[in-house]
Amino acid sequence: MDFSLTKEQEMTQKMVRDFAQEVIAPRAIELDKNSEFPKDIFDEMGKLGILGIPFPEKYGGAGGDTLTYALAVEEIGRVCGGTGLSYAAAVSLGASPIYYFGTEEQKQEYLVPLAKGEALGSFGLTEPNAGSDAGGTQTRAEVDGDEYVINGEKSWITNAEYARNITVTAVTGKDDNGKNIISAFIVPQGTKGMKINSNYDKMGVRASNTSEIVLEDVRVPKENILGDQDKGFNQFLYTLDGGRISIAALAVGIAQASLDKALAYAKERKQFGRSISKFQAIQFKLADMAMEVDLARNMVMKAAWLKDQGKPFKKESAYAKLFASETAFRSANQAIQIHGGYGYMREYEVERYLRDAKLLEIGEGTSEIQRLVISRELGC
Repeated sequence: MDFSLTKEQEMTQKMVRDFAQEVIAPRAIELDKNSEFPKDIFDEMGKLGILGIPFPEKYGGAGGDTLTYALAVEEIGRVCGGTGLSYAAAVSLGASPIYYFGTEEQKQEYLVPLAKGEALGSFGLTEPNAGSDAGGTQTRAEVDGDEYVINGEKSWITNAEYARNITVTAVTGKDDNGKNIISAFIVPQGTKGMKINSNYDKMGVRASNTSEIVLEDVRVPKENILGDQDKGFNQFLYTLDGGRISIAALAVGIAQASLDKALAYAKERKQFGRSISKFQAIQFKLADMAMEVDLARNMVMKAAWLKDQGKPFKKESAYAKLFASETAFRSANQAIQIHGGYGYMREYEVERYLRDAKLLEIGEGTSEIQRLVISRELGC
């Protein structure tokens, strides 16, 4: 079993780490404070090829793989959870479904600009009354001549305001068992009847754009349906399985940042005549954090490797997402504890890590849903 990275993976990891530390990190506190989406940073990321890491060169990508992409997500998340979330969503949810299920024409028109970093994509699945129960989608799409007419509402959609196109799910009929048939449609930004509001005042990941989408008689041509009309539900489940790897990688980045800050502070902070890193109570906290971060990273790498090898990875991606997200929250909480009163202050950043980490236990399938996925994979 080889745990070493390839030379190409190491080079990409270093490039993204340097970019994150030099460009994103100095602005992270203000981006969070002002809830500001850093469009200029994403423009730079696009020019560096970071937005196209896992896609083939024939579609404008960098020809990398899931593991390389996960390494990039971790490095960005290590300095800014909000920027990391929007990056992960742009690739895993905005572009990947088009790569997985799109026609060649759709890939050329919609995927190429995303993989080249010239635009962002978005994925509209969640609704006010359809969160964990994604099968309860209430948005409807009806055929009218050569078009589909879409009506409904989507909630908490990442990157929607800045996306060139949004893939939305909608019910298109009933199957033989009376269950909803859910299909996916590519809706270009600016399509008449689609309204996007970004008025959420969030607890964390505040540098990420989060929007509500209202669809009122939105018309798209039949050729904008993504993949098999009758298999839309399974298509977005596969998309979410892959997306969970990126969310897990983001969680590892936040957990690593928490450990880095806590360790550095523990070595500097003196109480009772010596640094607090000399006290066993602090040492044990740091030891637990280091162990869990490393375990979480290994889970992410295994899930990514399985996906790249074309092997089943549903259970492993759920493992990674569940463990890494809960590790991120625990690590950030312990980092605050080690910092004491300073940990509660914005300038020390660890309080932001905790706020950012909490979303990762909710988005892309809650911790409860991950446990449900795992239990089902076990045959329960």
